[in-house]
Amino acid sequence: MGLFDRQESGNLEKAKPLAARMRPRSLDEFVGQSHFLGEGKLLRRILAADRIGSLIFYGSPGTGKTSLAELIAL
Repeated sequence: MGLFDRQESGNLEKAKPLAARMRPRSLDEFVGQSHFLGEGKLLRRILAADRIGSLIFYGSPGTGKTSLAELIAL
């Protein structure tokens, strides 16, 4: 561990694009799509049962497809 490691790691976090810093870190933080992602809904039940085969997300840019895919991959 170097003298400036802690400072450098803090600077790296601040240097990330806003979209990366604001991205949800859990399904509970994900906003929208409650018709299939809400408690007891289809995608939530599939995730809880660990029965996902494959998914295709389609939609306009900026609608959360990548964020949701990354959350599911965790």
